[in-house]
Formats: sequence, C-alpha cells, structure tokens
Amino acid sequence: MTALLVVLGAAAGAPLRYVTDLWVNSLHDSLVPWGTFVVNVVGSFVLGAVGGLAARGGASPHLVALLGTGFCGALTTFSTFGYETAELARQRAWLYAAGNVAGSVVAGFAAVAAGYALTA
Repeated sequence: MTALLVVLGAAAGAPLRYVTDLWVNSLHDSLVPWGTFVVNVVGSFVLGAVGGLAARGGASPHLVALLGTGFCGALTTFSTFGYETAELARQRAWLYAAGNVAGSVVAGFAAVAAGYALTA
C-alpha cells in the first residue's frame, strides 16, 4: 500500500515539476535556472508542512508517503539543481553558480521552516 501511495504522489509531482519548470523559465531570459529554483522551494515548503503535521500527529504515515516521499520527491530535483549549477560554472558564470547554490539552500531551508511552523 505504501509503495502505491509513493507512486501516486510521484505521478502527480513529476509532471507538475516539468510544466512548472517550462512555464517559469519561459517568463525569464536569464542564465539563472528559475524553474528548478521554484519547484525546489515549493517542494521544500510542502515537505516542511507535511513534517510539521507528522510531528504533531496530524499526518498519517500514508499521507507522509503520498505527499512527502512521492509528491515532493518527484516535484523537487537535486540532480537538476546540481547539473544546472555545474553548467553555470562550465560557462564561467561563477556569480550565477554561487548565487544559485546560496539562494537555493537559504530559500529551501526557509521554506521548510515556514511550512513546518505553519503546521506544527
């Protein structure tokens, strides 16, 4: 049952990541990979909220599997973040690469904290 919930969550999160990434990047003519940034921050917020609910007993293990593992796992993407940052470095866009790393880590942590605080 749990594995099926993870698959269902991922089936929603992966296409949402794809279309969100395309849409956000179409709004910007920039080296910065804003689409990946947005999905990672949004996913961090959702995971923080799920974690906050789980910490206070308001989320079942099934909800954590569906939303936390499946949906957030497919929505967010560390590998694409790493690849895009490496591409910025390869293009010698050092400030963009450093800004992508720093901004993603700070915003992701802040989003988790906000989601957790909202639901815990």
